[in-house]
Amino acid sequence: MVTDGLGSAGMCWRGRGRGNAPRATLVRLLAVSLATAVVGACAVAGAGADTPERGQVEVLELKIRNEQHAATDLGPEGPSLSDMSVYSGAAIQDGRRVGRGGGSCQVIHVGADELTTQCLITIELERGSLTMQSLSRSGVISLDMAITGGTGDFSKARGTARYWDIATPKERLRVEIQR
Repeated sequence: MVTDGLGSAGMCWRGRGRGNAPRATLVRLLAVSLATAVVGACAVAGAGADTPERGQVEVLELKIRNEQHAATDLGPEGPSLSDMSVYSGAAIQDGRRVGRGGGSCQVIHVGADELTTQCLITIELERGSLTMQSLSRSGVISLDMAITGGTGDFSKARGTARYWDIATPKERLRVEIQR
C-alpha cells in the first residue's frame, strides 16, 4: 500500500481533540477488509482442489463395440433430408467394458455424391458422461467431434474426440479433454 504522508492510501483523518481514533478505526477496517479478501481468494482457489489443474489434457483411448443400429427413411424414399441413423454400443478399455454410449446422425444436406449429417453422441463412463457433436460426410471412416459438455468428473469438459474405423469391428475412439 502506498502512503503519501496523509495517512493510509492517501486519506487524511486528523481528529480534533480525539487523538488518532478515526485513523485507528480506518486501519482496523482496512485490515479486516484485507483479511476477508485473502480468505475469500484462498477459498475460491481451493474450490477445485479435487479436479485436475486448468490447462491439463486428459486422454481416453477406447475401442467401440457397436451393438445396435437402425436407419430410418423419414422423407421421400431413398436418401433425403431428415433421414436418421440411431446406434448404441459399448466402450471397451483393456479388454473390459468401461461404459456405454450411443447417438444419432440426421441428414441435413443431400448433395449429388454425398450426404451431410449432424451427429450427436453421448458416452457414459464410470466417472460421468461426455457429449459430442459434429457434421459428418457420407463415406468417411474417421470423424472429429467437438466435446460439448458432460456430467460428473466431466462436467466442464471441452476438447475433441476422434473416431476411426467407424462401423467396423476395429472402431476406436480417442478423447482429449481439456480442463
